[in-house]
Amino acid sequence: MTGPDLDRLYDLLPAYDRQRDADAGEPLRALLAIMAEQAVVLESDLAGLYANWFIETCQDWVAPYLGDLVGYRMSPTATDVLKANSSVSAKLLAALAPRRDVANTIPNRRRKGTLALLEQLAADVASWPARAVEFHRLLHGTAPIRFPDNADHTRFVDLRKMDALDRIGTPFDDTAHTVAVPYLDSHRRTAKHNIPNVGLFAWRLKVYPMLDAPAHCEDVDRGRYRFSVLGNDMPLMNLPVAEPSPAHIADESNLPVFIRRRAFEDRTADYYGPGKSIAIYLGPNRELVPLDRIVAADLTNWSYRPKPGQVAVDPVLGRIAFPARYAPDDDVWVDYHYGFADDLGCGQYHRDLATVPDATLYRIGPGQKFHGIMAAVRAWRADKQADPAKAHAIIEITDSDAYEERELVIHVDPGDQLVLRAAQGARPVLRLFDWHSNRPESLRVIGSGGNVTFDGLLIIGRGVRISGQVREFRLRHSTLVPGWTLDHDCCPQHGAEASLELDGTPSRVCVERSILGSILVDSDEVDTEPLALSVQDSIIDATDLSYSAVSASDCRAAYARLTMRRCTVIGSIWVHAVALLENSIVLDEV
Repeated sequence: MTGPDLDRLYDLLPAYDRQRDADAGEPLRALLAIMAEQAVVLESDLAGLYANWFIETCQDWVAPYLGDLVGYRMSPTATDVLKANSSVSAKLLAALAPRRDVANTIPNRRRKGTLALLEQLAADVASWPARAVEFHRLLHGTAPIRFPDNADHTRFVDLRKMDALDRIGTPFDDTAHTVAVPYLDSHRRTAKHNIPNVGLFAWRLKVYPMLDAPAHCEDVDRGRYRFSVLGNDMPLMNLPVAEPSPAHIADESNLPVFIRRRAFEDRTADYYGPGKSIAIYLGPNRELVPLDRIVAADLTNWSYRPKPGQVAVDPVLGRIAFPARYAPDDDVWVDYHYGFADDLGCGQYHRDLATVPDATLYRIGPGQKFHGIMAAVRAWRADKQADPAKAHAIIEITDSDAYEERELVIHVDPGDQLVLRAAQGARPVLRLFDWHSNRPESLRVIGSGGNVTFDGLLIIGRGVRISGQVREFRLRHSTLVPGWTLDHDCCPQHGAEASLELDGTPSRVCVERSILGSILVDSDEVDTEPLALSVQDSIIDATDLSYSAVSASDCRAAYARLTMRRCTVIGSIWVHAVALLENSIVLDEV
């Protein structure tokens, strides 16, 4: 609190009393300052009480009590959670009594029995988009004689409606079915199409954008490309459109579904274009391929040959085909959307950027001072030699382009703090290749001290090698492609190779919300302490259960002390010690 705030009660006294108090050493002023401090605390508490009257502005711990006032039912374990006063219990309360679900309690009761309410509940409680279906409307039956015009239940499958045939067996199936007697919850045999059955189809995968990204050239002479820069086939997802009203039943355009070839052919304009699910650009100026040139095709085995002037797109495989004689001579850029379960690995989702205090910022990308990573690193080292106060630096890549450099070696000195990160909304790709035939290639971090952080990067072609006396290495929101590279079936090309090598370094390694291959630790087990390895909210994929996810070379145990929380590990773990292994899945030995 500032001085004027503490003196506001004292200033209300007459000048005569303040003068006498000043002559006595201001004891009254000190007393009123204590009272004013408590008055401010009381006022803030009253302001908080007003905010806690409303579910939109209340604190998390208040939401269950507001829900109780309107009859919202929570789990029986909520009472124990309310008694615990901790940050973990506060997060659990937010899950037990979601604000949207509490706020919609009364409106939902008014809409009780409506089909759209089921979709609303799935979104409020689990944040999953959903589609509700009344199966009795899809049953085939005989029309009664009294109502001969009621042909809705006497329809047969129209073999000329290819889109309807393509949707059979999906949540969007609208063809007629014969009645199936078993219930949805039957213990013996389940069936959907019965008179009392209602189904709720929920989508767990989230839609993530990939905007202004380079396409992968499969065969430039024949115009074959893939949307994924890694060169693998990837099914493309629809960018959901908001429903027009709460009573609307969600359809394909409102849900995060994979795009069907037939749907893309029939409604190309709904899926293609800037700001939509798919877009293709050519050249450095990003010229959009016109809509009238886009055709839907099945590009399995690349057997479809587009005509001159056409560009074939396969949304199921994530492939692009240009006419063989009219392949583009310049860059191909794409916008698309893919599905994943969480904000994990590299991506263009919003994240908290890694930073260091008093850091000098070096930006890389179009319109920036630097166009390569090593150019920015060399500039930082030159600035640091001229001014030792610039030991803290952030190298930020501002676009989602692929960066290919002959040598990526980063040296850090004692006291250095370096962050190599992607800008907010960018997903840069670091492609490492065999530039030199007489030595192994990798992204190397060599140091005699200092801290290094990689944030928001996609590294393909080789792994990352940490050596020397690097004090701490952090990997955040990044993907080190397991097996280095992928084929079109998403199978790793070098499954036995490590994504992260720690060579004789005592550094502390922290992996957060990342995807990577195996971790290899080689260190001195005689003169040093075990390396501290912490992995949280990540996936370690050794590409096969016969490989080790964490180990040392020659099939030895890694000289490391492992702490792992909320992770999935494909492969075995061989370490010196495990400090904590919590809420994780390991698909082999530990």
